[in-house]
Amino acid sequence: MTTDSGFPAPPALVEHARRFRASGAVPAVPRVAATVLLLRPADEGFEVYLIRRVVAMAFGGMYAFPGGGVDPSDSTTHLDWAGPAPRDWGVRLGLAPAAAQAVVCAAAREVFEEAGVLLAGPDATRVVGDVSDDGWEAARADLEQRRTGFADLLAGRGLTLRSDLLLPWSRWVTPEFEPRRFDTYFFVALLPEGQRTRDVSGEADHTLWIRPDEAGRQAAAGDLTMLPPTLVTLGEVAACTDLAAVAAAAAARDAVTAITPRLDLSDPDRPRFYLP
Repeated sequence: MTTDSGFPAPPALVEHARRFRASGAVPAVPRVAATVLLLRPADEGFEVYLIRRVVAMAFGGMYAFPGGGVDPSDSTTHLDWAGPAPRDWGVRLGLAPAAAQAVVCAAAREVFEEAGVLLAGPDATRVVGDVSDDGWEAARADLEQRRTGFADLLAGRGLTLRSDLLLPWSRWVTPEFEPRRFDTYFFVALLPEGQRTRDVSGEADHTLWIRPDEAGRQAAAGDLTMLPPTLVTLGEVAACTDLAAVAAAAAARDAVTAITPRLDLSDPDRPRFYLP
């Protein structure tokens, strides 16, 4: 979906950029974040889960993947852990072990908070099934409201974080003109068997499962509004023939080098985002 002609820039972001450049302000420091492309098998391929952020939020009105900022506790959390150790994740993400643990924990925590999907199990080989009953929903709400921590939630139910269910994909940084900026690590994960996504966080006003190539077509037609990180990532996974191909592609991808879209305002009638 990447083209030499770039990507259309939403009017609200163009206005942000013009005000920022006119003000001479210093760019905000990006907050480290994580986002997860949840995938599931479908007829003739696979589907990805998208949410549309409510207008009041950062990047409101845009379709994106579940995710959010790293919580300070994510780097110091002590929990049962399966899959690559934080040190190994650090190598893969280009981070110190504690920082890598924080990003992986944030990815797992955010996908549970925003989509009701829990990447954890009773041991290193199993994953919990349905987590949509009232008891689980109360636990999710406590986590979202920070009345409890992610490690406490898992420990209280005797669960192990399955970090091996997350596959690093890429890293994107919000352009300098945005008042709220994020340094976001993108992961892919397969929806665990027996679980289902739920619109539970209050941060989305619409959710859908859709084939990545169809999402790209709808975005090009103006039916789904997305920013370049979402569009590009959808195009990358759409190039994979099946979920096994997605996993194989993830193993070879660069999740260290940050990508920052550049907004070109030289043509006032046609502002466009370009990739470096």
